[in-house]
Amino acid sequence: MKPPATAPHVAILDDEPEIRRMLSDALEEAGFRTTSFGRATEFEAALKRAAPDVCLVDLGLPDRDGLALVHRLALESGAAIIIISGRAQVQDRVTGLELGADDYIIKPFDPAEVVARIRARLRKGRADTGQTAQSARFAGWTAHFDRYLLVDATGVETPFSHAEGEVLRLFLDSPKRLISRAQMQEALGGAAGESFDRAMDVRISRLRTKLGEDPKNPRLIKTIYGAGYIFLGDVIWG
Repeated sequence: MKPPATAPHVAILDDEPEIRRMLSDALEEAGFRTTSFGRATEFEAALKRAAPDVCLVDLGLPDRDGLALVHRLALESGAAIIIISGRAQVQDRVTGLELGADDYIIKPFDPAEVVARIRARLRKGRADTGQTAQSARFAGWTAHFDRYLLVDATGVETPFSHAEGEVLRLFLDSPKRLISRAQMQEALGGAAGESFDRAMDVRISRLRTKLGEDPKNPRLIKTIYGAGYIFLGDVIWG
């Protein structure tokens, strides 16, 4: 049975036809709509016509650097980005997350795991967009979650990724309260452990940079060693 037109849309970019078919079959059986691409040029052209909810991106592409594509998607797209790659080295995973990916799945994989991770990511996204306010003001900044932009007091705009936006919203929803690593994992999804901790460190570091924070003495996002983080700004939503 074909998924309805209102079902979440997953775009699959992988140069291996077998993997595209396997992912498409598993996702459509789970109720998702899918489109599949073997080349980045086709994928990018399709994104200009319709924005998917999730992008599954292989790094080993024949016509584009996969990491550069992930970085551009993170800056320009509101879609969740999940890397699926045979590159299993820790540094590859860290680089992918640093460039804005929401998750990193290593080949070979179980399609059921991919489906579960996509569902978890979309549940989190729906929780975010369920709020009526899509902008917040704090410490001279305005965060626009509908446009993925930070705007400073002079009007200069700085884009942030979907992944960075998830963390920023979590902080802005709970200012001046300690947020533990366990609370972050529960709120944002993903498997607990070293990979999740590293992903959070990367996202928080990138947010601090975009907010002009002194990395040695940040004034807004404070690390409480062994406990978690506290966002110290006053926040006004809407």
